[in-house]
Amino acid sequence: MDFAYLITPFLTWAIVGPIKFLISSARQRRWTFNLVGNGGFPSNHSSVVTSMATLIALREGIDHPAFGVAVTLAFIVMIDANSLRQHVGRQAAAINRLAGKNSDHITLRERMGHTLVEICGGIVTGIGMGFVVYYLFEG
Repeated sequence: MDFAYLITPFLTWAIVGPIKFLISSARQRRWTFNLVGNGGFPSNHSSVVTSMATLIALREGIDHPAFGVAVTLAFIVMIDANSLRQHVGRQAAAINRLAGKNSDHITLRERMGHTLVEICGGIVTGIGMGFVVYYLFEG
C-alpha cells in the first residue's frame, strides 16, 4: 500500500513548523512560543499544498487531472493566506485598540496571514518536500 500521499502533508507540516519557529525566534532574539500558529516564514499552509501538488506532478504528471485540482487548491489557500487572513489581523488590531481600556478584554492576536515573501518561502519549501517524499518512496 502506498502511503506517500497521506504522509506528505503531515511530514511537510512537521518539518516546516519547527523551521518557522526557529526563524521567528532568531528574528525576535527570544523563544517565540506565543507566535506559533498563523503567519511567519515560511508559510506552512503554502508548503503543505505545494508539497502535494509537487508529489502529484512527479508521480502522475502535470497533465493529470489531480495535478490541476492540487494547483487550484494551492492557489485558493495562498490567496486566503495573503488577503483574507491579513484583513482578519487588521480587524483584531482595531478591536484591541477600541477595547484597550477595558480590563476584561482578552487581547486578540493581530499577526494573521502571510506576506508574499512568506508564501514564496512556503512554495519553495513545499516543492523541496515534494521531491524529498518522492525520492523516499520511489527508492
